[in-house]
Amino acid sequence: MIIAYQYLFVCSANKDRSKTAEDFFSSQYPQMFFESAGTNDVTCQKLGTNHITIDMLEKAYRVYVMETKHQTAIQKKFGNQFFNKIIVLQIPDLYKYGSIELINILKKRVCFDS
Repeated sequence: MIIAYQYLFVCSANKDRSKTAEDFFSSQYPQMFFESAGTNDVTCQKLGTNHITIDMLEKAYRVYVMETKHQTAIQKKFGNQFFNKIIVLQIPDLYKYGSIELINILKKRVCFDS
C-alpha cells in the first residue's frame, strides 16, 4: 500500500512564498500532495487566497512555515497540537511569486521525509 503524504506551505498572505512553494513542488513531484495557505485572514480575504484552516493542518503530514511568526500565529489560533508537524524555513518576505531566488532557497531548505 502506498501512503501519500500531504505537505502544507504557510506564509502571511498565500500570495508569493507559500503559493510558489505549492506550485513549484507540485510540478516537480506530481505524485505528492501540496497545499498552501496564509495566516492573515483579512489579507487572504482581500486577495482571494487561501486562509489556513484546522482541516488543512490536520491533513498535513508536515507544515512548512516561512517565518517564526507564522508558527506563532498557528499556535495562537489552534494551540500546540500541530507543533510537531511544523518546520520553520526562515524565508523572509522579500520574494515575488515564482522568483528563481525563492525557488532556489526552497529547494535547499525543504526536505520530504516519510
